[in-house]
Amino acid sequence: MLVPGSAVLRVWLYTPPADMRKSFDGLSALVRQKLAEDPASGQLFVFINRRRTQLKVLYFEQGGYCLWSKRLEAGRFHVDGQGGDRRMLSWTELKLIIEGIDLSSLRRFKRFKKGGNRSLGRPEKV
Repeated sequence: MLVPGSAVLRVWLYTPPADMRKSFDGLSALVRQKLAEDPASGQLFVFINRRRTQLKVLYFEQGGYCLWSKRLEAGRFHVDGQGGDRRMLSWTELKLIIEGIDLSSLRRFKRFKKGGNRSLGRPEKV
């Protein structure tokens, strides 16, 4: 089970297919060059192969890089690869992808977001 530290700021999905032969150095170079991010920032970086049967998550903890990998024996990961080279995911979305749930078929309900533009006590204008 993937259990990174509690200080995870963001989860980034690299949407183009990634070469699963890459390990720590290759994936961290991909993060620097293609995503323009610092791989040692504590963020999670998710990579999926062309057939969508393998997934790798690269992240940095206090002692060094960690690489989590999952290969499916049957089925595929369901990820929408449109909209550029990267996509920000929530922790929940990452868990759903790992469990094989298609994010595009989910029905999302309105939720409170801290720091939103909505003020308390006033109805929202539609």
